[in-house]
Amino acid sequence: MQFFRKTLLGVVLICTGLQATAQVIQAPSAPTSAPATLPAGVPRPGQAPGGQLPGQTGTTPRGQTQGTLPGATQQGTRGQAGQTGAGQQGANQQGGRGQAGQGTGTAQQGQQGQQGQQTGAGIDANGAEGVGATDEPLGDVDNTQLKTEQELQRERELAAQRRKLFGYQLFNDPANGNTFQPNLNIATPKGYVVGPNDELNINIYGYSEATYPTVVNPDGFIYIQRVGPIHVAGLTIEQAKSRILERLSKIYVGLKSGSYGPANTYMVVTLGDIRSIRVTVTGEAIRPGTYTVSSLSTAMNVIYQAGGPSEIGSFRNVQVIRNNRVVASLDLYDFLTTGVQRNDVRLQDNDNIRFTTYKAHVEITGSTRRNNIFEMLPGEPMARLLELAGGFTSNAYKARIKVTRFTKRELKMIDVVETEFPTFPMEDGDQVSVEAVLVRFENQVGIQGAVFRPGVYSLDQNKTLRQLIASAEGLKGDAFTGRIQIVRTREDMAIDNISLNLADIINGAQPDVQLQREDQVIIPSRFEMAEFADISITGEVITPIEATPYVANMTLEDLILRAGGLKESAAAAQIEIVRRKKDVEVNSKSAQVSEIYRFNVDRDLTIKSTDSKFMLYPYDQVIVRRSPNYRIQTFVTVEGEVVMPGEYPVVTKDQRISDLVKMAGGLTPFAYVPGATLVREIRLSEAEKEIRQQTIQELADDSPKAVVRPEAANQNTQQLIGINLEKIMNDPGSMEDMILQEGDELRIPKQLETVRVGGEVLLPTTAKYRRGQSFQDYISQAGGFTSRSARKRAYVVYANGSADRTRRFAFFNVYPRVEPGSEIIVPQSTKGELTPLQIIQSTTGVLGSVMTLIVAVLSFRALAN
Repeated sequence: MQFFRKTLLGVVLICTGLQATAQVIQAPSAPTSAPATLPAGVPRPGQAPGGQLPGQTGTTPRGQTQGTLPGATQQGTRGQAGQTGAGQQGANQQGGRGQAGQGTGTAQQGQQGQQGQQTGAGIDANGAEGVGATDEPLGDVDNTQLKTEQELQRERELAAQRRKLFGYQLFNDPANGNTFQPNLNIATPKGYVVGPNDELNINIYGYSEATYPTVVNPDGFIYIQRVGPIHVAGLTIEQAKSRILERLSKIYVGLKSGSYGPANTYMVVTLGDIRSIRVTVTGEAIRPGTYTVSSLSTAMNVIYQAGGPSEIGSFRNVQVIRNNRVVASLDLYDFLTTGVQRNDVRLQDNDNIRFTTYKAHVEITGSTRRNNIFEMLPGEPMARLLELAGGFTSNAYKARIKVTRFTKRELKMIDVVETEFPTFPMEDGDQVSVEAVLVRFENQVGIQGAVFRPGVYSLDQNKTLRQLIASAEGLKGDAFTGRIQIVRTREDMAIDNISLNLADIINGAQPDVQLQREDQVIIPSRFEMAEFADISITGEVITPIEATPYVANMTLEDLILRAGGLKESAAAAQIEIVRRKKDVEVNSKSAQVSEIYRFNVDRDLTIKSTDSKFMLYPYDQVIVRRSPNYRIQTFVTVEGEVVMPGEYPVVTKDQRISDLVKMAGGLTPFAYVPGATLVREIRLSEAEKEIRQQTIQELADDSPKAVVRPEAANQNTQQLIGINLEKIMNDPGSMEDMILQEGDELRIPKQLETVRVGGEVLLPTTAKYRRGQSFQDYISQAGGFTSRSARKRAYVVYANGSADRTRRFAFFNVYPRVEPGSEIIVPQSTKGELTPLQIIQSTTGVLGSVMTLIVAVLSFRALAN
């Protein structure tokens, strides 16, 4: 006994250990080391990102800011470091006549000159050479070379301010690249000063003819054979022509009148290829520097190449300096506003164009044609500012303009009235705001409703109510004049409603009403006050009408005519009109709630004395019944092994299957009578369709041991009805002999010799039918059951559409019989294969139950002893 107890205890311990082992879930092991690779863009500890050396920022090389070469400062002084880039801008400008494209330098070079960027070791703002950064320690970066966020913000503000400046867009628009180039194909201008490298063509014609192409040398001379050098530099073209004529007249005596007679030889001096000159742009320009331009260029040509004034440069005072003296001052606003190029002098070599700083900037916004920042000269009034802004827009409020001005301590608001525009002086920093007119009318009244021309009208011509109605072309016929409304807006913007009797005003019983600004007159229509009723007609009419507007004095025949008349199937003697009751007794349980009228209507709807003349009321519903004696032809179909297959009419109400076979000539010798099937179309309503779908889904969910694949229920489906045609033909008119319905189809197959096996078998196939073979024989021919076969739920579908299932007797399955044309179907079981963990759990559970039972039995025996 003690040995047995020790053995039992050991088994219990083993079972407990197995059960605990089954419940253990292995946890994932923690990584023992860092991953070999890191995500893209994440540097390892102590390493700079992306191939960058320690101490660097972004991708800038060591000791150098992004976009700046070593030793170069980011920005040089105007006209000093910037001249390196701008000096190359006009290098290719010199050219002969007709080469207009050579007069433009590269804008990129000019931009480099303005920013002071250098190639190689640059020069800083103080003129000292920059030291290369390659000698600095690794990782040290000069923070002063990096642009801070404040500097970038300042640059964006300056760019925005430049775009606001009036005239800036003209001088910095890439589309205007060739607009301000000098015309090299013009005639030699008067007053042109000859200089070195100019080509002078001397042509002599008349009694003597000769041609002398000459070029002015650097010393200012031209050389003519047999004449010698002639100094022409610094002379105008007319003065040079006179000097050359004086010298040539010693050879060609016919050039002048004299003792030899009148002049018979003539001379023409023309300008050939022109020289290039160098002009310097200084001051507050966008791209200051030295430009090489054509000698025909004017100040405007160079001003455009320099980009015009900067944000602090002046448009109103651009100076042309020659030989240390101001020879001309240009006001660019004259050209921008009127197109007049006043003081646009022709440039000479070594001229200097200087942009001074502005005196006063004034910004104007609001309802003007130009909203820009304008430069104002001292003493210019607001009228001049409005002229530069293009004047007011059409919706501008012109009586008063608001000016925001800076004082020594704070801002100041000034209202400038219209009379002060010519005298009010503008100051630097003023912000002028021109407002728009109010969105309201000073003399508008409106009328809406039952008038011919509703809308808004002027109060000046329509001071009273009757005048306004007359302007609106009068009242419509449906106007309700017993009560109209005037919606009036008071001075405190509150809304008042004034009700009037318009009929009394029209008849003179009440005085006319004076209108005020913003009054809205509302004249209601009688149709708006009426409830629109409808009537309907359904049933056996050509076009049933669910609802049509009610029209007074409409009769029953009129409504039938609107519906297209009666159908052939209509019961003309049973036409019903259902009318609602308006005086239903509330306290009566059996109170009548509607009235029904029945009429016999002639199919000929011609008006005659025998008409019902029944007047319809609003909301009447007319119902045309179908004649009980009217029937349309119905047909059924027979297919397969009959003598004459095809479609046959249903002659009597009780026509049966046996009658249809006789009408088809009977069965053929090859007809398989047990496989005959009746196909009938089942029409389900929406409610029946939903109930059937819900039932199928519930059956699928409640089947734990087999898989059910529910199909969607269709509203019109064809179903196979299993019949016993052999009994029907042996006993016509019996219970098996079904009464046919419209659309029925009788299918009689030919002799069947096969059996189909499908579902959860190893090899679904079609086998030949052999008499005496059982259900299991055909399953064997299909390879047998699979591990997921629900054997107890296998069934057979016979050729006639009927089915038989597997039955259970004790511990045995009783399979159904198999006939020719049958189909064996084995459903799928929902039970899947057990995993090793599930096997261990099931085993330990069974062992635990067994051991508990043994312990209980031993305990009872111990108690009994």
